[in-house]
Amino acid sequence: MSFDSGRPINSHARYESVADKEYQAAPVAQRKGSKKWLVLGAIAAIIIVGAAVGLGVGLTRNKSSSDKSSSGSSGSPGDASSAINAKSSVGRFATGTDPFYLYPDYPSTTNTAVYTSPTFVNSDDANLAWPSDSFQPANPQPTNVRTDRPRIIAPSYKWQALPNLIAHDPYLKGWNDSIFQNATEYFSLPPVVYHMDGSSGILDNSREIKMRIKAFSYCYRMTNDTKWSDRAWTELQNAAGNGTTPFGPDTDKWNSGHFLDTAEMTAAFAYGYDWLHDVWTDDQLASLRSTMITFGLSFGVQAYTNMNFGWWSNDIQGNWNCVCNSGLTMGALAIIGEDTTGTAEQILGLSIPNAQTNCVFAVSSDGTWSETANYWYFGMTGLAEMASTLQTATGSDFGMLAANPNLNKTGEYHMYVTGQTSLFDYGDHGPNKFSTTANSMIYLGDQLNNPAFVLFQRDMHDAPEPNSMFWYDPTVSGAFWDGNPLDMFFDNSTDQWAAMRSSWTDRDALYVAIKAGMLQGHQTHNDLDAGDFVLDALDTRWAGELGSGDYLSTGYFSSDAQDSQRWLYYRKRTEGQNTILVNGQNQNVNAQPTVKHDSSGTAQGSSTVETIPSGSTAFWIADLVSAYNDTSSFSRGMRLINDRKQVLLQDEITSTQALQWRMHTNATVTVNSNGFSLAIGDKNLEMQILNAPSGIQLGTAQPVRLSTDPALPAGQTDQPNPGVTVVTIDMPAGTYNLQVLFNPQWPGMSSSDFQTPPSVALADWTLTSHN
Repeated sequence: MSFDSGRPINSHARYESVADKEYQAAPVAQRKGSKKWLVLGAIAAIIIVGAAVGLGVGLTRNKSSSDKSSSGSSGSPGDASSAINAKSSVGRFATGTDPFYLYPDYPSTTNTAVYTSPTFVNSDDANLAWPSDSFQPANPQPTNVRTDRPRIIAPSYKWQALPNLIAHDPYLKGWNDSIFQNATEYFSLPPVVYHMDGSSGILDNSREIKMRIKAFSYCYRMTNDTKWSDRAWTELQNAAGNGTTPFGPDTDKWNSGHFLDTAEMTAAFAYGYDWLHDVWTDDQLASLRSTMITFGLSFGVQAYTNMNFGWWSNDIQGNWNCVCNSGLTMGALAIIGEDTTGTAEQILGLSIPNAQTNCVFAVSSDGTWSETANYWYFGMTGLAEMASTLQTATGSDFGMLAANPNLNKTGEYHMYVTGQTSLFDYGDHGPNKFSTTANSMIYLGDQLNNPAFVLFQRDMHDAPEPNSMFWYDPTVSGAFWDGNPLDMFFDNSTDQWAAMRSSWTDRDALYVAIKAGMLQGHQTHNDLDAGDFVLDALDTRWAGELGSGDYLSTGYFSSDAQDSQRWLYYRKRTEGQNTILVNGQNQNVNAQPTVKHDSSGTAQGSSTVETIPSGSTAFWIADLVSAYNDTSSFSRGMRLINDRKQVLLQDEITSTQALQWRMHTNATVTVNSNGFSLAIGDKNLEMQILNAPSGIQLGTAQPVRLSTDPALPAGQTDQPNPGVTVVTIDMPAGTYNLQVLFNPQWPGMSSSDFQTPPSVALADWTLTSHN
């Protein structure tokens, strides 16, 4: 992984996403090779690019806009037309997409007609809202499905209404254009070639095929042009092993040993079978059913009944459970009623209660995803596809969306873990995303009546994708940022993290995020990183993450025990994080940090230009002593000062061993008498050491394992991190109060405008302690 002028593109992925600077449909570009950066957040390869880019039966209705509760609705039909017409006249709220970070750019203007509180407006206007679904069974059953096709996610009444809505909604129109351009790009490519990527199997193959089939099927249904269905058939036949080149072993083509592959391929076939049902001949339908049952659903039955084989079904609350249950459910609902083997019905009796018990509880009590910020994408895509398929096919989600009362908080989690340049992307990033997006935000926002989630996601580069066309409620109105707090604290003991910023809509704004949390219980996707942080300012990530190591490395997923081989690799070790290193040793995996925090409660108004009120601040403090073996005390605090223009990071620590403060950056680093000067292009940030303790040494280091580290497993090498510099502050054993002040060099701000805060012990921090 390497850096590119401070502009992260991605880490673990082998493909790049592209997005046009202006909002025009952007075709997919696929290039082999490692990603640039220490992805400071990269969304691990999202290939779909947008241009501007017990069974508790709880019936969830397929809502029309008038079904929204009062908290998400407002006004009369006349008000609705006025609000949505104003939105249409403005077009997309974002004016473009940052070409490096792929995040939206918002105008530096205020439009009070549309930048208002998030809401769904009441409207029965066919130009503005989806019609009601007539399929609403009084007693939904998993095996009692709608008789018309399609039945998965996009029922026929939505396809019929979609062209008119596209003509009247700027988001639907732009997404539609991008889907067609992406499909055109896929059309000219040869079918996906079977490739076993070690223990990661054919997951990339499966997700790429799923992405293509959805796009081809969408384009056929929108045009009735059989060139799209013909191309889909070619892709499906290739993945069934009936193409011109071999595709996997005869008895297990979809690699059930890595069941994610099987599940995603089953989902791909479910889309193709259902969305193109009316174009297939009886022989083609029979062939597709046989393939799905033989290589997908039959292995699913084994997985639920053999816990050693289907370990993910055994109380696993994370992305594996969501993705596997989802793919199998989609496949079963696609063919049920036409499957004479009974396999589909058997699957539904297993997958639904399993997901209801496990998948939905990957969301913790504060909304944080159990694994990492990037694995949220995989898990939530699976959850959304499964719940949506159940709703459209059977008339109920069977309690999926109600089982975990904290599910509505996970949209907040995603919003706050998203910085000004990229995610707070701690831990592993995961494989290529391909058909995985954050469009579960659009689905959850609609289903859980939280329009801010929809408004946040719709300007993102990964929004243009077929499912978003059907999950999006065109009656949504307002701006996600209006009334949205700038700070949020997530206190679940497993994660414990904070996000603080100066604006939601200014690309140059300040954003910091910092974490504590337990170092076990993340399904072996975490790092040893208590105290880790990221920092964005001036449209640049100054302190960032290295991301995933090589998933095929020996022992990488062996365990999260202290002696795990996973902790031998630099990117997973404590020295590979932006935190304190004691005696060159990894943190204690049994850490039990505690945190406290406060905020002035500043929320952004309707304007995209945020004016920070005087005294606006926030702080977060963690007691991290339990993470270290050679310290008798250690607390780390971070706060915003000078009305959110500067950041203070303070460490109070007593240690019997030598200490090293570490931060990874893309910047060119110069050590000076006061601290460090960082430069990336024409952007600069000064790091000032306040009241510098005696005996400390400032320096830089390469992002490589220490000479004192234990040896890697035989035959293994660490991944290189070219372009990365480690900023270091070395301290001998002793007691320290180390204060590092980060001063982004804001345009128009003179040296006299920066503040030097007073020295205040962490125990005495308050909202006014640094005034």
